[in-house]
Amino acid sequence: MKRFPVIDVIIPAYNEENSVGNVIRDIPQELVREIIVINNNSNDRTSLNARDAGATVLDEPLQGYGIACLKGLLYLSGKVIKPDIVVFIDADYSDDPSELNKIIKPIIMQQMDLVIGSRALGIRQKGSMTFPQIFGNLLATRLIMIFYKTKFTDLGPFRAIRYDKLMQINMQDKTYGWTVEMQLKAAKLKMNVTEVPVTYRKRIGHSKISGTVKGTLLAGYKIITTIFKYL
Repeated sequence: MKRFPVIDVIIPAYNEENSVGNVIRDIPQELVREIIVINNNSNDRTSLNARDAGATVLDEPLQGYGIACLKGLLYLSGKVIKPDIVVFIDADYSDDPSELNKIIKPIIMQQMDLVIGSRALGIRQKGSMTFPQIFGNLLATRLIMIFYKTKFTDLGPFRAIRYDKLMQINMQDKTYGWTVEMQLKAAKLKMNVTEVPVTYRKRIGHSKISGTVKGTLLAGYKIITTIFKYL
């Protein structure tokens, strides 16, 4: 890319009124064109706080991580000038938004297609990930290596991808399998993928997935079945 790329950020958010503003404000504004928060059926001030912090807010009443992300992509598809790079980050403030420059650098400087912010390679605050999360990531990335011959250390939500490659991947998953689907399809399509270490800390508020036994089991089941689905 000869010119500085157009970068848009998508943030799915469900009841994250205490953290979403921090995420938006800590994103390096000079690097991005637009920050899009998808209010995924929140019943608190998530939407208002996101707007107050300067984000574009889209409402998606059907709950689901993937559904929210797809809503953001639908919005970007209507832009006259499409982004060059799309960055995804969660609204819970567990990833450090100021590290966005680390996430996009391999795409700009090394012609990478997909960059994953790896919590396994970075500095992880004690208690920021539960044992099932750590074990699940390890198992999933090992299976990806075995079956897809591509090495990942994490399925972390903080990631950047070229917009044209994202369209080629044709994302479909509407729930917990969103991140792993992106990585599997990138591997199958022989895209240039890499990881960068990122800082990970305890989230603000209560996790809707890892914070419950049901959520943990459903997420783990969906991730594993998705790995075998795309073989």
